[in-house]
Amino acid sequence: MPRGTRLAMQSDIEIARVARKKPVLEVGAVLGIPPEELAPYGHDKAKIGPGFIRSLGERPDGRLILVTAINPTPAGEGKTTTTVGLVDGLNRIGRRAVVCIREPSLGPSFGMKGGAAGGGHAQVIPMEEINLHFTGDFHAITSAHNLLAAMIDNHVYWGNALDIDVRRITWRRAMDMNDRSLRQMVGALGGVANGFPRECGFDITVASEVMAILCLAEDFDDLERRLGSIIVAYRRDKTPVFARDLKADGAMAVLLKDAMQPNLVQTLENNPAFVHGGPFANIAHGCNSVIATKTALKLADYVVTEAGFGADLGAEKFFDIKCRKAGLTPSAAVIVATVRALKMNGGVKKEDLGREDVGALTRGCANLGRHIANVRRFGVPVVVAINHFTSDTKAEIAAVKDYASRHGVDAILCRHWAEGGAGIEELAQRVAEMADGGQADFRPLYPDDMPLMEKIETVASKIYHAGEVTADKAVRDQLKAWEEQGYGGLPVCMAKTQYSFSTDPNLRGAPEGHVVHVREVRLAAGAGFVVAITGEIMTMPGLPSSPSAERIFLNQDGHIEGLF
Repeated sequence: MPRGTRLAMQSDIEIARVARKKPVLEVGAVLGIPPEELAPYGHDKAKIGPGFIRSLGERPDGRLILVTAINPTPAGEGKTTTTVGLVDGLNRIGRRAVVCIREPSLGPSFGMKGGAAGGGHAQVIPMEEINLHFTGDFHAITSAHNLLAAMIDNHVYWGNALDIDVRRITWRRAMDMNDRSLRQMVGALGGVANGFPRECGFDITVASEVMAILCLAEDFDDLERRLGSIIVAYRRDKTPVFARDLKADGAMAVLLKDAMQPNLVQTLENNPAFVHGGPFANIAHGCNSVIATKTALKLADYVVTEAGFGADLGAEKFFDIKCRKAGLTPSAAVIVATVRALKMNGGVKKEDLGREDVGALTRGCANLGRHIANVRRFGVPVVVAINHFTSDTKAEIAAVKDYASRHGVDAILCRHWAEGGAGIEELAQRVAEMADGGQADFRPLYPDDMPLMEKIETVASKIYHAGEVTADKAVRDQLKAWEEQGYGGLPVCMAKTQYSFSTDPNLRGAPEGHVVHVREVRLAAGAGFVVAITGEIMTMPGLPSSPSAERIFLNQDGHIEGLF
C-alpha cells in the first residue's frame, strides 16, 4: 500500500535491510549498560543481565507513556509504528527516550497480520529476526509450558499419587502457530503404553499462562513462585492441583532463565528498544514484560510502550492488570487513528477508502470518541495521533482534529512512516509536555475487593458500553468458588474480539446496549488474573484462506521476502 512517492516501491523489510545499524554494545552504552552486562546474540541484539537490572533499584523512574489505538480494521492503524516513531521523535527533540514493545508471534507472522516491528521509517531492527525466532524466548516459553503438560500425564501414568481427576485436567498444550485443528482433540490413544486417553487441546503460545507469568514477574524468584502457583487440574473432591505439587516449577524456571532477561535492539534511528514478551491482547493481557518496562524506566526519562489492539482491550488491561499489579503509574496516553480506519468505522468499504468522505469519517469518529472517554476514565491525559496516509485529504484531517477538539483533546498529524522521527516531532513535544505536566491522576477501573462477576460487568458496561452481561450458572458458580478459595481479589482479563466494542467483530463504530456473553472462565492463578472468554473468541487461532506464509520465501540472495 503506497504511502508516499519516496517509499512507494519499498516494503518495510526492504527499508529495514538497508538500515545503518549500530553494534548492540554501542546501543547499550547510550543507556549506560556496561558491555559485560550484555549477552550479545550476534552484533545487533542482546540480553540485559539480571545483575545490572538489580543494580538499578535506587534510581528514580522516568515517565511512562502508553500508546493505544482505535479498534483495528483492515484499513490499518499503525500503533506499533507510532510507538516507535514517537521514541525517535522524542530523542530528536532532545529527550532521553526508550521504546518497550512486545515480541511478535509466529502465528500472525505466517497468518494474516504479517510482521509486527513497526513499519516504514519507524521500525525496530533487525526486523527479520524480531519477527521470526529472535532470541528464542517464545521457544523457551513453549517448552516450559509443554514440560508441565508432559509431567501431568506422566504423573497420572505412574500411579497418580496426587489423585488427579483426569476429567478435570485444565492445563492444555501450546505451540506458537495458528492451527485450528489442534483446538480440541483426544490424546494418549494407542493402548496402555501411551497413557490414559482424555480430551485435550492446544492454545497458541501467546495465550499461555507461562507467557503471562513471564511478562508479569518482577524477578527470577517471583517467576518461580508464580510458576508453582499454576493450577493444572482438580481432584475428585475439586481441590486444586498446582504445578509445584508436581515439582515442575524448578525445571520450568530453568527453561525460562534466559527468556526472563529483556532483549535490547534499536530503532532505525539507532535509539534503544526493549522487545520482550508477547501476550495477545484479545485472549491475554497484551503488554510487554514488567521487567523490561521497569528496567527502561530506570534508564530513560521517557519510556513509550504499547498495549495490543484497541484501547478497549489493550489499554484497559495495561491499566487494570499490568499497572495495578506492577505498581506502575502512567503519565500520558496516545490514541492512534487513521482517516482510513475511521471511514471504515463509518461504513465505507475498503476498496472505497481512497475517496474523500467526510460524512462517513465523522460517523466513524464515534469509535475514537469512545476510546478517548475510556482512557480518560483512568485519569490519564490523552492526545490523538493521526497516522498519515497520502490519500488523506485536508478536509478529512481537519474533521478529525475538530472532532477531537470538541472532546477536549488535541489531534496531531504524524508523518513518521515516511519521515521517521522528523515527521512526529509535534506529537513528541506535546507528549513530553503532558508527561511533565503532572496532569495524570491514575486510578484502575474497579477495586480489588469487588466480586469477580461485578468486575466483568464493570468492564463490559463502562468500557464496552454493553447493556447486559450473561453467563451460565456454571460460570457464575465457578467464579464464586474461586472467591471462596481466595482468588476474589484478582483482576479480570477479558478475552474478546479486537474488532468491536461488542463481541460481534462486524459491529463497528461505537455500539451501545449490546449483550456480552461469558461462555467460559479460566483461573490463571500464577499470572494473577481470571480470564473471561466471550463470544466466539478462540485461544488457538486458525490460518486465513490465503495465509501470509504463502508469500514468504528466500530470494536468490538469501534475503527473506514477503515478511511485510
